Amino acid sequence: MKLFHKNKFLTTACLTVALLSGVSCKEQLDVGNPNAPTTVANVNTEAGIISFAQGGVYVNGFYNGDDWLGNSYFSLPWGYSELMADNLGADASNNQITTIGVPDYIILDDGTKVSNPSPQVSIIRSYNSRAATGAGNNPLYYQWLNMYALNNACNQTLDLVGTIPFAGDAASRSNTIKAWAYWWKGYAYASIGSMYYAGLIEDKASVTNGDYVLHDAIINQSNTYYNLAATTLTAITSNSDYLEVISQLIPAFTQVGNGGIPTIDMWKRNINTMLARNILVNKLAPFVNGNPAATITKSSTTAMTPADWNSVLTLVTAGIQRGDIVFTGRSTPSNFFFSASGGTTAALTTGVNTSTTFKISERFIQSFNAGDKRLTNNFNTNTTYKNNYTFTTRYSLTANGNGMPGVYVYGTKDVGAYELYIAGSYEENQLMLAEANIRLGNIETGLGYIDAVRTYQGAGVATVKGTGLTLPGALTELTKERRVALFGRGLGFYDNRRWGWTYDISAGGGSYGNTLVTTAGVVNKNVTINYNFMDYWDVPADEAVLNPTTSSVATQNPNY
Repeated sequence: MKLFHKNKFLTTACLTVALLSGVSCKEQLDVGNPNAPTTVANVNTEAGIISFAQGGVYVNGFYNGDDWLGNSYFSLPWGYSELMADNLGADASNNQITTIGVPDYIILDDGTKVSNPSPQVSIIRSYNSRAATGAGNNPLYYQWLNMYALNNACNQTLDLVGTIPFAGDAASRSNTIKAWAYWWKGYAYASIGSMYYAGLIEDKASVTNGDYVLHDAIINQSNTYYNLAATTLTAITSNSDYLEVISQLIPAFTQVGNGGIPTIDMWKRNINTMLARNILVNKLAPFVNGNPAATITKSSTTAMTPADWNSVLTLVTAGIQRGDIVFTGRSTPSNFFFSASGGTTAALTTGVNTSTTFKISERFIQSFNAGDKRLTNNFNTNTTYKNNYTFTTRYSLTANGNGMPGVYVYGTKDVGAYELYIAGSYEENQLMLAEANIRLGNIETGLGYIDAVRTYQGAGVATVKGTGLTLPGALTELTKERRVALFGRGLGFYDNRRWGWTYDISAGGGSYGNTLVTTAGVVNKNVTINYNFMDYWDVPADEAVLNPTTSSVATQNPNY
């Protein structure tokens, strides 16, 4: 993998240096991980390989970036997802956040059509260059950079683990570290395959190739490593040795709340949830303008089939349960891998809307049902932020909520208070159970899972199971709840894409019945939005130019 950083030509060797020295490929950034080994040669003990494996994930994968908004993988790459899902808006010039989520055109209640002079696809193509990356203006660069850094660090871990003498049950300890590396390789490939039209399969440390493959092949590789993690966990025979190693791999400060030390069975259930996600977010399941039979005529992926839905159902039935430990993150005073005030989309949205980086969208707010305590507990209308087009909003995200007991809190800037869900969660698994059942005709069963999530987050709204909803009504509740319950977890764009909302109206997509407030304060309730976003991003020029394809697969999405 070749990358271009700040006017420097870099290869995977630089990523190796970043991991081993505890600095990024920027100018000597202190990553706050003093226990990281300093050279590969130093990784010759059990403590050394554990520190190495932890730093490869939390430092190279989630913290080392390059001039991005905020200070972690969860602030900018996940911020793009929330912007393109229209859960958030932004007006800052950093990293194209003000342009990446702007639709091609909107049609107001009175029929007025307002067009965007710089559509997203043209912005992406204009700024996907090495020069734009050096200036911090290429949005395609960041997710690719960090996920391949994560993948490479895991490759290095796997190369090293066989050379380490372990105490106790050596095979169980070694397999715990191997499962860790396989799990995060599955995660990295899932991220690449879910976002980019094409990618690279790189399973040897610091070795690249030009054999680009389509995103479906990248997702298949993700599935391979998730399944390999599961079988490796099964091979562990000493639970005490497993617990001793995994408790060191997962940072101690994240071992609170829903984070902690998963049992082997819990980790396998996490894997099943992520395998289900790989299917769900990379297929089409249209629900356009209330029509579940809508057809998207120009897409880079294929439609979900009954077999796909049954596969999802099987996986999530064996997926994350309530009370299971999941993979989470927390901030610390020393900013280990993200800060309390700038490391997540939630933090960058918390506060008065006239001064926050991200602004809560009116379209996000309309996803709450009347009387939802999550709305009352988390949002206020003390100020109105005014800007042209779709940015105007009457809502701000209240820091730490309004004190309603048992109600989910969306935003905080207090150190250690925000629980970041890095991978799957109970809510996500329940909502996949809901959607799979609804799509397979088990509507009442599916609605019960939606009710369960609302109860879990303290919504306090009336149950929808048993109310006689038809398929469109049930899917309306499902789409609304996924937006509301999974906000800030990096899934928003994938959902809007698979439901067909981000596709061009001429290709069967679009979003209808939206709330939009003009700068004059006029509240529109039935706005048509034609996002026309690129469904899978081009390969970043920093890779495609410096590492040209040797295969027949295009590095630009040919559908745009």
